[in-house]
Order: sequence, then C-alpha cells, then structure tokens
Amino acid sequence: MQLKSGLRLQSVTCDTQVIVVRGSGAVDLRCGGQPMVAAGGAVERQPASDTHAGGTLMGKRYGDDESGVEILCTKPGAGSLSIGDAALPEKGAKALPSSD
Repeated sequence: MQLKSGLRLQSVTCDTQVIVVRGSGAVDLRCGGQPMVAAGGAVERQPASDTHAGGTLMGKRYGDDESGVEILCTKPGAGSLSIGDAALPEKGAKALPSSD
C-alpha cells in the first residue's frame, strides 16, 4: 500500500483505525496480521493472527525509525500493528530538556 501523511486506514480484523502521521512509499502495513484498507468503506472481516493480537491503544503513536513510518491510532482494537510480520512498536514520549 502506498502511504502518505494524512491517509486514514482501518483494520479488516478488528475495530482499529489509524492515521498516517509520517511516511511515504510502499509499505506493507498490517493490523492483526492482515493488510489494512482505506477507512470509510465497508469491510469484510477476516480472522486475526494469534501472533498479532496484542491490541492497539487510542491516541498512541506507533512507529518504525528504519522505514520512517509513524502511525496515530484513532480507534482502538484487538489487533496489533505491524509492517509485514515485524511488530510496529509504540513510540515513547520524548524527553524534555533539563532546566538546570
């Protein structure tokens, strides 16, 4: 799938919906082990993979520094995000500079 900033996607395995914050080009973005599709249309539910059932959390960012992809979860679900079979980790908060 061709990713670009602002693209809204939804899972075919659960209720997860996301927005692409950063990234471009062809990326195999998946949720629950199945490829994600453009949001807004009707989807035919497919079974989730047991290895990709960690869930997503609303308002959290997920990203991969190697590919430059950053995703914002707008609706949580039971499936976990991945690029291909590699899990897409949750991004932590940035440390603020010291005010010493």
